[in-house]
Amino acid sequence: MGLQVGGCACLGTGATAHSECGRLLGQVSCFLRGDNPNQVQRVHTVCDLSLGKILGTPTSNLDSMPRTLTAAVHSDLTIKKSRFIGCVQPMADRASAQAQVDALWQQHPGAAHICWALLAGGQSAAVDDGEPGGTAGRPMLDVLRHQDLEGVQATVVRYFGGVKLGAGGLLRAYTDCVAQALLTASKVPLLRMATLQCMVPYSLEGLLRREIDAAGAQLLAVQHGSLVTLQLRLPQAQADAFVQRINDSGQGRVGWSD
Repeated sequence: MGLQVGGCACLGTGATAHSECGRLLGQVSCFLRGDNPNQVQRVHTVCDLSLGKILGTPTSNLDSMPRTLTAAVHSDLTIKKSRFIGCVQPMADRASAQAQVDALWQQHPGAAHICWALLAGGQSAAVDDGEPGGTAGRPMLDVLRHQDLEGVQATVVRYFGGVKLGAGGLLRAYTDCVAQALLTASKVPLLRMATLQCMVPYSLEGLLRREIDAAGAQLLAVQHGSLVTLQLRLPQAQADAFVQRINDSGQGRVGWSD
């Protein structure tokens, strides 16, 4: 059985990681009494969610493949009279993430802050929304990153309760809100997609449509002009082989555009 300090137990993590756990988890309920295996597992899950690399082993059981969520998950914490309403959900890009934040302001016009983090490759972002710098958006982003997630957004709506939490208290609150939501998350490997646009003569349209169906690709659009232009989406890992197969079948009569 691991160490227990300040009501937080870490299993086999060592004193350094345990001390960090106590700093980050704060208000998260993780008490360990007796030998209840359910409590032991829950404590380990909460600590792992917030600490990731500090514990030395990611929660993905050493599987480093990026994952995303199948659906939105939520949390609702009250800390010193302030209410923190969390949500983590799949999100493809920054424009969609900002639209979600705008929608939250419509739902919560009386909120003091809506802080958020987006983990989506080159479009990632961390926004403190008026909270002291580095106490909200970046810690939220770190929780997502430590879970090997990709294409996800975390938002936390805060209603101020009249009691200031200080920088450390805010960091714990925003971290815990995201970690609590992720406790119920269903995760799946992230399937990266490629969008292709192909131009063929009318005589090859039927062939290309059959190849698209055979590959399990999604036909997005078709335009008929001097040539037939087809836009399709398929898993990125299959894209090169698909293009090569179409080129071989088309015998030089197939064109591709970005």
